[in-house]
Order: sequence, then structure tokens, then C-alpha cells
Amino acid sequence: MTQFYALILGIVEGLTEFLPVSSTGHLIITSKLLGLGDGDFIKTFEISIQLGAILSVVVLYWRRFFMSFKSFMRIATAFIPTAALGLAFYKIIKTYLMGNVSVVLWSLLIGGVILIVFEKLINKKDERHSTSTQTEIENLPLKKAAYIGLFQCIAFIPGVSRSGATIVGGMLLGISRATIVEFSFLLAVPTMAAATGLDLIKNASAFSANDLSLLLIGGGTSFIVAIAAIKFF
Repeated sequence: MTQFYALILGIVEGLTEFLPVSSTGHLIITSKLLGLGDGDFIKTFEISIQLGAILSVVVLYWRRFFMSFKSFMRIATAFIPTAALGLAFYKIIKTYLMGNVSVVLWSLLIGGVILIVFEKLINKKDERHSTSTQTEIENLPLKKAAYIGLFQCIAFIPGVSRSGATIVGGMLLGISRATIVEFSFLLAVPTMAAATGLDLIKNASAFSANDLSLLLIGGGTSFIVAIAAIKFF
């Protein structure tokens, strides 16, 4: 991989992370189009640079991270099933799913159809609420938070959007669109930090200094592009 390719992948990640289109799936497809293969470093790169985009949420919404203990507990509860199942299935995901273009394409197709059908069938309620999204998150039942974490686990499959899975899951549970979107943004931070940390711990020793510089370029680019994308969207 060259620095130019790392830059391209960083742009793709920043543009797609917060849309329900699976940034991982698009990174895998872009890597294939660039002829980068599916080696261990490429797979780690595709996971790790997502943290750059996620950190843009921390920068833009840093006040929300000084949240009440109630909100923190809801985020932690949703994160627990994702962390437990992610750790249990890490080897399977990394070996058989990451880099598998067939899985990505089928996931994008099926996921896209589900999103279209869901939008057509969902009862579109008035999204104006007397209570703020923060208040709704604080009052979210812990059981529903845990279910959202389980919905997020569907995104272990490359091509399935993490934000799409959590937003659809949350709305099926009766949570307002505005609230589940914000909850999904906040939940992304511990989720992607943990995913990146786990992958780097397991593989960093095999990477060269050049590999690490490519990770910084990709992550830094995704961070900058994601900030612009969030503000635009």
C-alpha cells in the first residue's frame, strides 16, 4: 500500500462511516479495486482507520460525553454484548469475513433492500418531541439498550452498516429516530475504540514503521473528512 492509497481509503471511510451503507464494506471493495489484496495488514487497516472517523464525533459532540451517569450506563449496557460477542467471534470475522467481497456485496444488497422496505413500512411519526434526546437516552430501559447492542452485532458481517443496524433496531424497539441516531453515534465511540485496540494488540508486532505511518495517514484523513461529512449531512 502506498500513502496515496491510504489517503483514498481514508476519504472513503470518512464519507461512509455515518451513513447506513457500511463503511467497512466500501473499504473492502475499494481495496479490491486498488489491487491491495486481503492480507493481515489490509484487514487491520480497514478496521483501524474507522477510529479516526469515530473520533470526529468526540470532537464535534464532546459536551455530550460529559453525560449523566444514567446516559453512560445505557451506552455501557449496549456496548457489553457487542464486546463479548466480538471477542468470541474475532478469529472467524478476521479470517473468513473481512476481505470477502462476495459477503460484502450480498450484505450491501440485502441490507439496502431491508432499509428501503423499512422506510416504506415504518409508521413515520412526528419527530418533534417535548423532551430532548439526552433525556430520552437517560430514560431508555437498560433492556432496550442491551437489545440495541445485539442489533449492532449484525454489523460484524462486512457490508452490514453498524449505524443502519442500530438505527433500524432502535426504531423497531419504539425509540424515536432522533434519539436512536444520537445513541448510535455515541455507541460508536467505545465500539470502534475497542475493535481497533483489539486488532492492534493482536497484530501490531508484525507491522513495520511504514505500516504504522500508513495507519496514521488513513486514520487522520478519515478524521478530517468525517468532520466535514457530519457537518454537511
